[in-house]
Amino acid sequence: MNPVSATSPLTSPVEEGDNQDAEGQNTNVVSPAVFPEVVGGNYTVNGRELPIYCVETEEKKVALSFNAAWGNEDINQILDILRKYNLKVTFFMTGGWVSDFPEDVKALLAEGHELGNHGENHKNMSQLSDAEIKEEVMAVHNRVKELTGYEMRLFRPPSGDYDSEVITNAKECGYYTIQWDVDSLDWKNYGVDSIIDTVCNHKSLGNGSIILCHNGTQYTALALESIIIGIQEKGYEIVPISELIMKENFHLNAIGRQIKDS
Repeated sequence: MNPVSATSPLTSPVEEGDNQDAEGQNTNVVSPAVFPEVVGGNYTVNGRELPIYCVETEEKKVALSFNAAWGNEDINQILDILRKYNLKVTFFMTGGWVSDFPEDVKALLAEGHELGNHGENHKNMSQLSDAEIKEEVMAVHNRVKELTGYEMRLFRPPSGDYDSEVITNAKECGYYTIQWDVDSLDWKNYGVDSIIDTVCNHKSLGNGSIILCHNGTQYTALALESIIIGIQEKGYEIVPISELIMKENFHLNAIGRQIKDS
């Protein structure tokens, strides 16, 4: 996980072959982001721990993320669209998804996307003991590391369910806990136009936003290209979460906005 270097927003798709070297090898693969050994930052707000929902920044950057917990029938279409616009995003995967679709996990990484942890079994994390939370986090962590060598450092609790213990235990496992401030609501299957409108005209969409989508839904892949175009037309650069967030010397406000320490 890098900071992954992202390209500026594109006004036209990348032509096939633009990301290959003379021998036809993919040159678009990015290095893992650089994270400190110990998770930095202050997550405590009014006596409880919060995850990162968005980032305070003057840069017109947003992060696009996908939760991967269901099928894989649309993953190639999603990857094709992201490649077309030369974008790198973050995929949060459950242990079940990793086990069921190991070749897709490798494909995400080969395309230069960031891998995130979505828990082993998609459980409600706030209902678990400290030991069970760590087991849920580390089981999928170790599976991905064994499969790819990749060390995930971003965790998104299944269903967005967390409490202070979830944040603390994830931190002790070496993870930054990530939520979102723009929910596409794609899982509700309201249709392509609804997803596009929900994201592109969301009241919270702004510098430092983290956008939530899912693969394995009925309409997300069909809406994705228009979402990308709509976001870019507003002047935003789409980046992986690791490029957006601060790794240390930060605190959170009451809505989970990450703010650099003064």
